[in-house]
Amino acid sequence: MLTVSFASLAYESKKKKTRREKFLEEMDKVIPWEELMRDIKKYYPKAGNGWQPIPLARMLRIYFMQQWYGLSDPAMEDALYDIESLRRLRI
Repeated sequence: MLTVSFASLAYESKKKKTRREKFLEEMDKVIPWEELMRDIKKYYPKAGNGWQPIPLARMLRIYFMQQWYGLSDPAMEDALYDIESLRRLRI
């Protein structure tokens, strides 16, 4: 079951797209995600004992967002919690 928050409902009802949203939509269209995942998949950690790895598609998008916005790992984690447009790029 998908949980809907007040923040996501407010986000969906806003009228204007921000520059960040436009940029992320454009990048989602122009980057060949499937090709990149196919090339990286053989090197990406597999599930085994311990923690499950984050799905490759999600991690790849997070890595790209880190590079685009110059964020460290902790800053990216905070941004994913705080910024709805960044959460929406994830799968």
